[in-house]
Amino acid sequence: MISSEIISAFSAIAKEKNIERERLSEIIENVFTKLIEKKFGENANFDVIVNMEKGEIEIYHYRTVVEQVEDEINEISVEEAQEIEPDLEAGDPYVDIIDPGAFGRRNISHAKQILNQEIIKVERNAIYEEYKDKVGEVIIGDIHQIRRNAVYIHLGKAELKMPRSEQIRGERYRRGDDIKVYIKDAVMTPKGPEIIASRADNRFLEILFENEVPEIYDQTIEIVKIAREPGDRSKVIVRSNDKRIDAVGACVGIKGSRIQAIVRELNNEKIDVINASSHPEILITRALSPAKPYMLEIDEEKKEALAIFEDDDISIAIGKGGQNIRLASEVTGYEIDAQKRSEYEMTGIEQLYLEDIEGIKEHEWKILNGVGIETAEELMDASRTDLMKIDSMKDISIQEIEETVEKALEERKAQQEAEVEAAEEEEQEEQEAVDEIEETDEEQESDEEELGEELSEDELEDKKKTDQDEEDEAKQLKEVE
Repeated sequence: MISSEIISAFSAIAKEKNIERERLSEIIENVFTKLIEKKFGENANFDVIVNMEKGEIEIYHYRTVVEQVEDEINEISVEEAQEIEPDLEAGDPYVDIIDPGAFGRRNISHAKQILNQEIIKVERNAIYEEYKDKVGEVIIGDIHQIRRNAVYIHLGKAELKMPRSEQIRGERYRRGDDIKVYIKDAVMTPKGPEIIASRADNRFLEILFENEVPEIYDQTIEIVKIAREPGDRSKVIVRSNDKRIDAVGACVGIKGSRIQAIVRELNNEKIDVINASSHPEILITRALSPAKPYMLEIDEEKKEALAIFEDDDISIAIGKGGQNIRLASEVTGYEIDAQKRSEYEMTGIEQLYLEDIEGIKEHEWKILNGVGIETAEELMDASRTDLMKIDSMKDISIQEIEETVEKALEERKAQQEAEVEAAEEEEQEEQEAVDEIEETDEEQESDEEELGEELSEDELEDKKKTDQDEEDEAKQLKEVE
C-alpha cells in the first residue's frame, strides 16, 4: 500500500471524526513511529515526515557505515553501503528510505487501530479544553441517561455528568428532555474528561437572576449573598447601587413575573429576596421572614443573635426541620437562635423552690428534696408514676402537692406578665417623650432658620443672648422651688 493510499485511508477516518489536517499529520507521524518501534525495537534513529498536500509519507533510517557490523539496525557494512554509494567509507553516515508499504497490510491495519486511539485522545482533549473554559456558564443539553447516582447530559460530542448531590431534590428527569445546567467543573481523568454539571449550586441561581433581571446583569443591583437548600427554599440578599431603584421590586418584577420565571426553572423552589442593610437587627429581621421577631439580642463580636418570637410564630420562624432559621443564619453570617417569648420571659427569674411555696409542708418538701426534686419546675417535669414507686413518697399526696405548685407557677406567670406590660408602657411613654423633644427641637431649629433670614447678624446674636438669659433664669427659679 503506497503512502498516498495510507494517507487517504487515514484522512477518511479523520474527516469522520472532524480532525484538522495539521493534527492528523502529527497523529500519522506518531502512528508510524510506533510501528517502527514495533518492527525494529527502537525509533531513535528514524524520522517520519508526512506531507499532507502531496499525500506522501517519508521514513528515513539513519545508520553508520562500519567495517564490522555489530548493531544490525543502526549499522551497515562498507561493502553493502558501497553497492549503493561507492564513495562511502567506514564512519560515514548512511540514510535508508523506508517505503511505508514495507510494513505490510497487517501492520497498516494495526496502524489504523492506533490512529483511532489517537483520534479518541484528541477528541477527549478537545472536549476538555472547550469545557475547561466554559466552567461557570449555564448551558442547555439533552438528558441522555439516568442512573441511580447521576444523570448524564449530551451536548454535542460532550457528555456532562450531574451527580445526585448536584441535583434539585424532588426533581424528575426524563430521557430526551432538554435541561438547563450550570457547568461546575471540568477535570481530565484516565478515562477521559469528566464535566460536572449542577442545578443545586448557588451560582446557578445567581445566573438565573442575571438572565431574568437586567439590573443585576448591568450591576445596578448586586447579589450580596445566597443561602440555599435546592428544591425547597433560598434566601437572597440584594443591594441597589442606584437609590432610585428598589432592589427587591426589580428582582420580583411586575406581578412577580421575574421571580416566578426563576421559581419555575427551579421546580417551584421558594425564594425570599431580602434588601441588604448595614444594621444587623434590620438584616436579621428581614432574613427571618416570613416570621417576624418580637425582639432581638445581638452580639456583634461573636456574630450571634437571639431572636424572640411570639409563641404562635416560633414554628414558622424555625421552619420545617429548622430550615428557615438555618438559611437565615447562613445568609446573614450570624448564628441565630430562636426562642418563644414565654420561655424568654421566664428566663432570668429566680427558680421557685418547693420550700418557699405556701401550702407545702416542711416534711413534704424535705422528702422531695431527698429524691433530688428541689424546685417547682423539677417537680412538674418529673413522672408521677415514677415518683409513686419510691417508698418515701407513700407518706405524701403527690397530686395535692402538684396542684399547689401549679397554682404557684400560675401566680408567678401572672405577676411576670404584669411586670412586662408595665415595662412596655413605661418604654412607650419614654419613646413618646423622646419624640416630643425631637419634634420641639426641629420646630425650634426651623423657627431659628426663619428668623435668621429676617434678622441681621447683630440682632440674631442679641436674640440668642436673651434666650440664654431666660433659660438661666428658669433654672434659678427651679432651684429656689
